[in-house]
Amino acid sequence: MEITGFTWAVTIAVIIALVLFDYFFHVRKAHTPTLKEAAIWSAIYVGLALAFGLVFLIGGDTDSAVEYYAGFITEKALSVDNLFVFMIIMTSFSVPRQFQQKVLLFGITFALISRTIFILLGAAILEWWSDAFYLFGIFLLLLAGQQLKSEFSSADEAESEADNFLVRFARKILPVSEHYDGDKLVTRVDGKRLVTPMLLVMIAIGATDLIFALDSIPAIFGLTQEPYIVFTANAFALLGLRQLYFLIDGLLDRLVYLGYGLAAILGFIGIKLMLHALSQNNLPFIYDGQDVPVHEPSTATSLLVIIGILVVTIIASLTSPRGKALRALQNAEKFAHRYSNLPEDASAEDRRAAAEKMDYWTHRAEEVEHRYLNELIEHKDQWSGIIRAAHETRLEDANRRGIPALTSQKIVSTSGPVLAPDTNGKRSDSSESKDQS
Repeated sequence: MEITGFTWAVTIAVIIALVLFDYFFHVRKAHTPTLKEAAIWSAIYVGLALAFGLVFLIGGDTDSAVEYYAGFITEKALSVDNLFVFMIIMTSFSVPRQFQQKVLLFGITFALISRTIFILLGAAILEWWSDAFYLFGIFLLLLAGQQLKSEFSSADEAESEADNFLVRFARKILPVSEHYDGDKLVTRVDGKRLVTPMLLVMIAIGATDLIFALDSIPAIFGLTQEPYIVFTANAFALLGLRQLYFLIDGLLDRLVYLGYGLAAILGFIGIKLMLHALSQNNLPFIYDGQDVPVHEPSTATSLLVIIGILVVTIIASLTSPRGKALRALQNAEKFAHRYSNLPEDASAEDRRAAAEKMDYWTHRAEEVEHRYLNELIEHKDQWSGIIRAAHETRLEDANRRGIPALTSQKIVSTSGPVLAPDTNGKRSDSSESKDQS
C-alpha cells in the first residue's frame, strides 16, 4: 500500500475530527459518563481502530496490517498504564469527577501532539543513522527494568507523579487558588487573578505524557519502521482512552500484574530491536562491521507474543489471591456506598437486593487474608467508616421493618476497625468479651 501525502492529510484530518467530536459532543458539557455510555463509545473507538487495519488488508499489504495491529495492541497496553498514572494525578489533586473528562481529553490531545513530534524525530534519526536501533533497544531494556522497579515502589513514590518538576515550578511562579472554579483554568479571588488547581493538573498530565512518549515511540519502532503506521497505531490507541478510563475505573487497580506484563513486552521489543540492529550492523567494533547472522522474530510472531503476555497478565491478575482480595475489598466498599445512597423512596425489593450484595461482599472482605489488608487498603479508617455507616443504616431499616440483619448486627457491634489486620477481619477476643459484657 503506497503512503502518499494525500493519505497523510486525510488521516490527520480524520484524527482531528474525532478529537473535536469528542470535545463538542461529550466533554464540553461537564458530566460523569455512565457505564453504558463509556462502554458504547469505547467499543466504537476500538472498532474504528480495528477497522482501520483492514485498510491495509484491502490494499493487499498484509505485512503492514500485521505491523499496525501489533503496534496498536502494544500502544493500547502502554496507554492503559498511562491511565493508572492519570488516575493517581487526578486523585492527588482531588479533581471533581465531572471535570475529569476535560483533563483526560487534554492529556490525550497533548499526547497526540508530543508523540507526533517524537515519531518524526525518531524516523529522522533512524534514516540518518540506522545503528540508532542499538540505542533504542538498550533504552527499552532499561525502561523494562525501571518498570519492574516501580512495581516494588511505595504508593508515596507513585504519587510523586503528581508533584513533578514542572508542577513545583508552576507553584513557585504562579499564584494558585485553593479551590476549583468549575473547569476554569483562571479565576478571581478578592479581585486577584489566580490560576486554579485545574491548570496544575494539566501541567502534571502534560509532563507525564512527555515521559510516556519516551517509551512508547521506541517500542513501536521495534515493530515497524514506517512512520505512518507508527502514527496511526499511536493515534487510535490514544483515541477512546477517555471513555476507557470511566469504563475500567476500579478494574485498573485489580490488574495487579500489569506492570510485570508491560515490563515483559518492553523487554521483548528491546531484545528484538537489538537483534534487528545486529542484523543490519555497521559498527566496526561489532563483527568487523558486518551484519551479524542472528534470527529476528517476525512481526507476526511479535504480535502473538505481545497478545500472549497480555492475556497471561490479565488472567493472573484477576485470578491471583491478591487480585481476588483487592476485588473483594473494593466491592465491599462500592456496594456499601451504594446502599448508603439509596433514595428514600427506594422500593423494598431494591433495598433487599442492595443489602444482599452488600452482605455478600462484606463476607468476602472478611475472608481476605490479613496480610493483604495493610497492603491493599490505603485509607483504612475511611474504608471502615463507609462499611460501618452502610450497615448502621441497613440495621436501622431492618429494625423498623422487624426483619433480621445478622451481618449488619455483627459489623455494628464490632469495636474498632471493621476488618482488623491482626484478626483477619474477625473481632479479637478482647472485643468479643467487651461485647458480651
